[in-house]
Amino acid sequence: MLGDFNAKVGRENIFKPTIGNEILHQHSNDNGVRIVTFATSKNLVVKSMMFPRRNIRKYTWTSPDGKTHNQIDHILIDRRWHSSILDVRSFRGVDCYTDHCLVVAKLRERLAVRKQAAQKFDGERFKLRKLNELVFKEKYRIEIRNRFSALENLIRDKNVNRAWENIKENIKTSAKESQVLHEWKQHNPWLHKECVDFLDLRKQAKMQWIQDPSQSSVDNLKNVRCNASRHFRNKKKAYLKAKIEELETNSTVNNVRDLYRGINDFKKGYQPRTTRWFKYDWD
Repeated sequence: MLGDFNAKVGRENIFKPTIGNEILHQHSNDNGVRIVTFATSKNLVVKSMMFPRRNIRKYTWTSPDGKTHNQIDHILIDRRWHSSILDVRSFRGVDCYTDHCLVVAKLRERLAVRKQAAQKFDGERFKLRKLNELVFKEKYRIEIRNRFSALENLIRDKNVNRAWENIKENIKTSAKESQVLHEWKQHNPWLHKECVDFLDLRKQAKMQWIQDPSQSSVDNLKNVRCNASRHFRNKKKAYLKAKIEELETNSTVNNVRDLYRGINDFKKGYQPRTTRWFKYDWD
């Protein structure tokens, strides 16, 4: 984000984490306080005041009489990518037919390096820890015994691949029936089919309001939205309550692995996908 903010930022110590130490002015004006407040709330930094320069390279505006110089044009960037800006300075001699100086920033572009996508694992995994529980262990034993008793005729089958596929499918089916199969983690585990139905109903109500913007359609849309939001909140609360009870159970039975895994899920929350970067300087 860059432009003429008409903001004079001073050398107040409380502002230094956001603006740095290379400031032209001693005190801030109202717009200066606003830009620092905005940058702090959005996790931005003001990079135009973080590079050591002579004062004639810092100011960006000159009064018509040529006696007053202010630094009111700034460059803001997300704190995560602030190292991409290598230098910021103003050029006084550029003829731009304006009372502002040309502000130039030197950037370092970061290009993403993508590795060749690894082959996705489409197989199914087993939750072997459940076999330590007597109920699931006995259930799986009965399921696998009943299914393998039907495979005795496969000994006469000369096709090894077909015999192996039958054995594999019976193992998977037994694990699924006895609830030993691993369940893949979802971003919103509480979002069940009922929630999806509410989403569809809300979408239909909105389409009806767009086609017929009458008061009855407006009231119907409001009611559907309220009901959907209430249902989502209840589902999420019930899911969080069940997770907390699961953590308490794991703590009671000294299941440390699942306990810390659940705690880390609560602490981290949603983690977006990240990519690798490498630095490239344009000379």
